[in-house]
Amino acid sequence: MTSPAGVGSHPASPTPEVALDDATLVVRARDGDIRAFEVLVRRYQGPMYRLALHMLASRGDAEDVVQEVFLTAWRRLGQLRDGRAFVGWLYRTTTNRCLNIIRARRPVTEADLDRRESIDAAGSPERAAQVSEQLIALAAALTRLTPEQRACWLLREVHGLSYEDIARATGTTQTAVRGRIARARAQLAEAMSPWR
Repeated sequence: MTSPAGVGSHPASPTPEVALDDATLVVRARDGDIRAFEVLVRRYQGPMYRLALHMLASRGDAEDVVQEVFLTAWRRLGQLRDGRAFVGWLYRTTTNRCLNIIRARRPVTEADLDRRESIDAAGSPERAAQVSEQLIALAAALTRLTPEQRACWLLREVHGLSYEDIARATGTTQTAVRGRIARARAQLAEAMSPWR
């Protein structure tokens, strides 16, 4: 991602990428340090893209969501009181934008994710084909979850967020998150049972 539009016109002080925590980078970015914001983008655009891709099953939609999320982050950085909350805010914003897209395009179609990148190229062709089939089956099973279940499951299982962080990201309670994840796991286990 490039610098947000209109942002590059101000001179920016050099920001070393190494060893700066999110809170420091957010403060610097709030003060107009473009490079500090670029470090945050480089740090989190991959995880946000993977989350959006898994939720939306569309590379184009995922790229659009990530672009929108970071542009919104740049514009609203001054509203973020605690720089340590930046990554949680990104997850919440990305999740909500994805849920809005999913709700707007119901019914959800079969996932069409290109999972070949995940397949071990050094393995045998038979093993690669089996893994590819399993990933396709998992992607299809994910599309049969409710958008809320899918979001909670992905945030927990793929991104490793705590129940508390997921509750904040999805605007619900930890109890609701646990229930959604439990139902998602049960449905996915049933869908993937032929692969055991």
